[in-house]
This record gives sequence, C-alpha cells and structure tokens, in this order.
Amino acid sequence: MNNLISAMMTIITPMDDASANGKEKMIENNGVEICTESFGNPKDPAVLLLAGATVSMLYWDEEFCSELAARGCYVIRYDNRDVGRSTHYEPGSANYDILDLEADAIAILDGYQLAEAHFVGMSLGGLIAQIAAIRHPEWVSSLTLMATGPWAEADTTIPEMDKRILDFHGKAAAVNWTSEEEVVSYMLEGAQLMSGRKPFDKTRGEKLVRSEFARANNYISMFNHATLGGGMEFYNRLEEIYQPTLVIHGTDDLIWHVENSRLLLEKIAGSKRMLLDGTGHELHRADWAMIIEGIVKHINGLR
Repeated sequence: MNNLISAMMTIITPMDDASANGKEKMIENNGVEICTESFGNPKDPAVLLLAGATVSMLYWDEEFCSELAARGCYVIRYDNRDVGRSTHYEPGSANYDILDLEADAIAILDGYQLAEAHFVGMSLGGLIAQIAAIRHPEWVSSLTLMATGPWAEADTTIPEMDKRILDFHGKAAAVNWTSEEEVVSYMLEGAQLMSGRKPFDKTRGEKLVRSEFARANNYISMFNHATLGGGMEFYNRLEEIYQPTLVIHGTDDLIWHVENSRLLLEKIAGSKRMLLDGTGHELHRADWAMIIEGIVKHINGLR
C-alpha cells in the first residue's frame, strides 16, 4: 500500500449556484468541506475530474475544462482534502483514508443533485475512481483512468517508480515551504522531472504552482496524501468493474510505468487504451485535444 501511495506523489464560503461556469461551490461531507467548480450545461452528461496526490483542482486547467464542456460535457473539478480550499489538517495529522476521499467524490455528485457521472481520474484520482466503481457502482457511468495503475497488488515484473523521483522527494525537507520562491523553484524542478520528451512549458508550470500556493488553505498539508491508507477490502477486485473503461497513459511516465496500463487492460474486462507517445506523468498541453477527443468518444459511445 505504501508503495502505491508513494507512486502517486506529483509534483471559502459557498458561492453562487454551481451551474454557472467558473463558480465555486462547497460540498459538505460529514463535517468536511470540499471545494468544487463546474463548467458547462448541467443537462449534459456529468464528468467528474479526480486529480492526483498533492495537487488541487487547478491541475485540471480551466481552459481544459472549458474545452471539454464545449464538447457537450458538464464538467466538475474539485480540491481533495488537504489541497486548495477544501478542509485541511495539520501536516502529518490527517485522520482520513482513501475511502474517505472516495466518499467525498460521491458526496460531490449528491451535492450537485446528479444521479451518476463519468469518472476521469489521474494518478491517485484513478485509484479513487476504481474504488468508486466497485464500492458505489451505481454512481459511476464510466471510467477514464489516466497515468495510474490498478488498485491491486503490485506486479513485480513492472518497474517501480523511477529512482530520480525518489531522490527528488528526498530533498523536500530542505525546502522552506513558507517561501513562495523556494516552493516555485522546487516544484518546477519536480514538474520538469516528471515531464516526458515533449517540451516542458515552464511558464505554464510556474503559473500553476504560484496559483496553488496563493490559493491553498495550508500548502504544506498536501503532503498528508503520502500517509494515505485504507481501502484494502477493495484490493484485487478489478474484475468486478463493469463500467466501460478507457485507459490513458504516457509512454514516458516515471511514476506509474506505462506497463501499468497493460495491467489495467488485462484486469478490467472490455477496457480500451490510448497511449500518449513521449508524455510523462503530466497533463501536457499538447495532449489536450487527443485526451478530450478520447473522453468524448468514450462517453458518446455509451449513448
């Protein structure tokens, strides 16, 4: 379990009705507040975007969300606990597990008065989406699993997270996490390391880090995601997933090796795969059109 969680590490008050684009809405789940934002027409098929560990909903770029919405999807992105404007805990003191994060996702759908949604999960978000498909299948219309692996025992024939990523995380203790400039420098180094062979957009990356730093209730609380446990009762049950599944994976991913996508194909009946050549553990701007087209075709094929 700890190896899986390590592999996922990537480098307000209620507002108006969330049916309007760009309006944030707080959803409460057993005393926890989850910050969400929607794009598009609520009458269109709902797509819930689940981000990876340590990143806020801003990882799903506003332009990406708007483009997906323009293709006929009602898009919802949100901050997991301990990132962005959602409920946070003191670093090292998180009292929740991965099943609580899955329950938050379901609570969001309920809060938006949605009966179900298409789950699009990246990295940690992909693991949460798999659990949701098993634990609450009636809420999950389909799965799109990006840059992630199976919620199951590790396949020892597949390479683990690249040592360069581990070495990079080992330098986190030396960072002054109250200094925006130190944080930007460190996080950009990590983002560039996790990018693949496609050109790294430093300007876009810096904008994201600064936005997340300014917006977070407690930026360093994001590292609580590294302590996640739980969910073992749903381990090794991927054969129970019946929802149509699209697997999207970069060929140069240093965190979740691309062979994990093959494993998902083997374990989830009827699943399909899209490989992004030269892409790392990232949502690269150059891949947006292909990813959005893939998601839209995947969803429309179910009608």
